[in-house]
Amino acid sequence: MTAWRMYAEAPKRVVQAALLAHDEAWDFPPELVVSGREIAEDKPDNWILEVWLERKPTAADRKAVGALFEGGAPELAAEKLPEQDWVTLSQQGVEPIRAGRFHVRTPDFPADPAMVDFAIPASQAFGTGQHETTAACLAMLDLMKREGLTVRNHADIGTGTGLLAFAAMHLWPHAKATASDIDAVCAGVVEDNARMNGVAMGDGPGALTMIIAPGMDDALLQARAPYDLLIANILAGPLVELAPDFAPAVAPGGSLLLAGLLQTQEREVRRAYRAQGFRLARRVTNGDWSILWLRRSRIR
Repeated sequence: MTAWRMYAEAPKRVVQAALLAHDEAWDFPPELVVSGREIAEDKPDNWILEVWLERKPTAADRKAVGALFEGGAPELAAEKLPEQDWVTLSQQGVEPIRAGRFHVRTPDFPADPAMVDFAIPASQAFGTGQHETTAACLAMLDLMKREGLTVRNHADIGTGTGLLAFAAMHLWPHAKATASDIDAVCAGVVEDNARMNGVAMGDGPGALTMIIAPGMDDALLQARAPYDLLIANILAGPLVELAPDFAPAVAPGGSLLLAGLLQTQEREVRRAYRAQGFRLARRVTNGDWSILWLRRSRIR
């Protein structure tokens, strides 16, 4: 397959801000796959933003990418790539990760039989386990289980590849499981990943129901509430906006796992959920990111 890559080098903070802008831009062209990484381990502040597509970039493509950068993009280069799977190429060099009891890898790597193993191929959906927030959520879910949390009904909002929903299903195998995402492409991605990892899809306990919807705006998602555990690894802005919708969807005494927020955004997010009757149970950080385990008050 003929593919092209656009790329721009910039300081870490600039590239991370562009990645956040991409996540928030719901009208961003879906055929452009965006990723960011540091260029070298010995230069952690030097990052590169890469954009992968199946055709030669157009002026509109360059404009869309440039709009992700506040004040305009740095110099944006483009190159034609050899004939190969361009999506897999975008994930080239991605090593498996270990988080808690979980081992997450692309199918190119062998399974680890000593751990709970998930194979998540490169795809257009977020959540391969490599992002700091996804890995930390896996570790937090493992901590919840080790601390004796009982879950009979859980939901993963903004599921992406389905990875966090799969992890919760392993930890609480008899629970009712729901996953949702605003991006319609995720339905097929989650179904394919479920099949690859032996995860059952369906309506009953121990099976996963997949829904396409923004936030909690879906009749089935609301009907299956209240949830003992609600997971949302999205972004700080939507997390704040969704606080009034998430609160009634979590059972009294239930848990809320929030991620996708920078440490600098944590105070605002915690304030929004404190107003809805949630208290902090645990907090961990990974890189620049905060991961919050909140518990809803039993009395309102």
